[in-house]
Amino acid sequence: MNVPTGQAPAALTRTVDCPRDRRSVRLAREFARVVLGEWGVPQPYDELLLCVSELATNAVLHGVPAGRRFRLGLALRGDGVLRVEVADSGGGEPRLRVAPEAEGGRGLLLVAALADTWGVEPRHPGKTVWCEFRVAEPARTARAAEITVT
Repeated sequence: MNVPTGQAPAALTRTVDCPRDRRSVRLAREFARVVLGEWGVPQPYDELLLCVSELATNAVLHGVPAGRRFRLGLALRGDGVLRVEVADSGGGEPRLRVAPEAEGGRGLLLVAALADTWGVEPRHPGKTVWCEFRVAEPARTARAAEITVT
């Protein structure tokens, strides 16, 4: 998509801050499900919600220091791409494991297999792990933005 210099495609965005608690994974997934419905993203979005769960679980287990929270962000761009971001203030850099352990290590493998693209960006403090999915054609996204923005 050609975007004029200095302009980004229109986006719908929503965020939620979640406590460092395993129950937050379910809450993050439900938040995403509600937002996707509000934005008119076509179902099913099981793979997308699985990625939300995996990124939130990683934040809770590995990325969020005690007493801190993680942030789930969703952005639906005008080009029909949905970006999922999970930001935490913990150290370390997530990486794919070649031979995951029996009870762990598969989260990012699932994200890499299901999402169109994914990555990690540094932030201070911590990092943001993100993934993207094409969920709509650009024209449909524009209509969804017109309907949901008040």
